[in-house]
Amino acid sequence: MHTTSIGFVLSTAVALAGHCLLSKPGPLPPPQTGDAIVLWTAGAPGAIGKEPEDVPTLTPYLPAKEIATGAAMIVCPGGGYQHLADHEGAPIAKWLNSIGVTAFVLKYRIAPRYHHPTPMLDAARAIRTVRARVAEWGINPAKIGILGFSAGGHVASTAGTHYEQGDARSPDPIERVSSRPDLMVLVYPVITMGEKAHAGSRRNLIGSNPEAAVVTLLSNEQQVDSRTPPAFLVHTVDDATVPVENSTMFAEALQRAKVPYELHLYQHGPHGFGLGAKLEGISSWPGLCADWLRLNGFLSPAAH
Repeated sequence: MHTTSIGFVLSTAVALAGHCLLSKPGPLPPPQTGDAIVLWTAGAPGAIGKEPEDVPTLTPYLPAKEIATGAAMIVCPGGGYQHLADHEGAPIAKWLNSIGVTAFVLKYRIAPRYHHPTPMLDAARAIRTVRARVAEWGINPAKIGILGFSAGGHVASTAGTHYEQGDARSPDPIERVSSRPDLMVLVYPVITMGEKAHAGSRRNLIGSNPEAAVVTLLSNEQQVDSRTPPAFLVHTVDDATVPVENSTMFAEALQRAKVPYELHLYQHGPHGFGLGAKLEGISSWPGLCADWLRLNGFLSPAAH
């Protein structure tokens, strides 16, 4: 974890959150597939209204009990920090269910109403919410990962490089637990805010003229250390929207820090392919990912 990052995040979060982080959670909704869970029942930090776009949520998708592995993944759809792509949400959750993983689709707050650090706060709260409520879903608190596509990959890699251990003194039990994901799956992810950034994601998250310190803070290839969770990365070499260097730079940083990872590069393919079911070659990535999840203890040997 990075001391500078922690100070920046905490000071910003405190300014935004006010009483929200200290409020007691309200009644818990039934933890069933499709029932959206509001992440902050007393109102999200920095919320500027009460419309649906002001309320970050998690929607659970539960696997069949006979194949459930006790692992969970939080799914972050992409969309350039301006919309959330439907095909990178529920279909991904259902695929995870098919291999025994409990999935939660995150609706995080986006531009033009919200900018940094709001998406990061929403992702951290999502991880904490699942970890604080593991008993309800039969989840192992040490097997909670995060999966993101495109800008959602930036949300996920930010969660994996800017996590906090939790405040043991908080009256909110959710805030007492760690926001560190146990692993990351990053599919054609936005990683950097530097030279190879996706211009739209960068503008929507940190503006057209961000301070250099913010660019560095959110260039997640510069925030990797030995405690960064293991990662599985997928990209196409000729991605015309998010340069492949986003994934290769992150992999290089993981290599330097001796963090386990797999990097899968496909010679050709469009950005935003999701599961890639109809694309030759690319359609192999979910199976490769399942193998990697099994290697990292997220799947039982019988799940496939």
